Amino acid sequence: CVRRVPVLCTSAAMLPKEYRIPMPFTVDEYRVGQLYMISKHSNQNTNNQEGIEVITNEPIDDPEHGRGQFTEKRIHAGGSLPSWIRALIPRIFYVTEKAWNYYPYTITSYSCSFLPRLSIRIVTRYENNAGDNDDALKPDRKDGAAAEVDLIDIAKDPVPEKHKHDCADLTKFQSKKTGRGPLNPDDWMKTTKPIMCSYKQVEASFEVWGLQTKVEKYMHKVVRDVLLVGHIQAFAWIDEWHGMTMEDLREYERKQIEEMSKRIGKSGEGEGEGEAAAADAEGSLAAAAAADAAGGSDEDNE
Repeated sequence: CVRRVPVLCTSAAMLPKEYRIPMPFTVDEYRVGQLYMISKHSNQNTNNQEGIEVITNEPIDDPEHGRGQFTEKRIHAGGSLPSWIRALIPRIFYVTEKAWNYYPYTITSYSCSFLPRLSIRIVTRYENNAGDNDDALKPDRKDGAAAEVDLIDIAKDPVPEKHKHDCADLTKFQSKKTGRGPLNPDDWMKTTKPIMCSYKQVEASFEVWGLQTKVEKYMHKVVRDVLLVGHIQAFAWIDEWHGMTMEDLREYERKQIEEMSKRIGKSGEGEGEGEAAAADAEGSLAAAAAADAAGGSDEDNE
């Protein structure tokens, strides 16, 4: 199946940002770790009101990037919204995720069924360095202009209060399998080996006059929180996934998908799901940004 990488037509006012997330892995290890993290997190957060429905999952070819995997999913997020907005929107509310995976290059887009003018697009490149390549995303920048860079530090950045119970303190954590960690918050990016970086160009768009800037800034806040939490978990769970082969991982994912499908009453597609999920480190986690933006912050809306 030939499906070219999508070209996004954006408004001039769209708010782009480049996130860099260094990790104590190699690029090959990261691929396994992110798949495990996404699968485990999705299972933990799926119930009869929320969950992931796989619509399309197929191999693709691109003239520039080669062979890859395309997936389209519906993330049913109604149960995670504040009660007041759940009373106003249809129960069929969902976020659509489309992902083009040519690892170590990926594109993921999110749109919201309830707010069609709200969208998020994430372009990611993975490299074996500490986040010091200013040209990693140069081919993907609109008009070649550099976006604001935000370095996410999994050892030092404060975790949002509502996620603290989900996150280990990586300045105290040490992997029993690999011996990696604890991470010194002052210099771990300079002294840790191996090290790689996830470079993400995130474009958040909400084309509604009077609300665009405020909502887009909030969307970036949510995306950043999701990226921080997800990457902390990927390292904290390293002893659970390190050493797994892709075959091991696919079997793990197959079981997770079966459990999720039973809870939301859908029949998921297990074959190839691992390659599809690799489309972005935060994978379906980033859909929370669209859901949160639709309902506002927990503090404002409950």
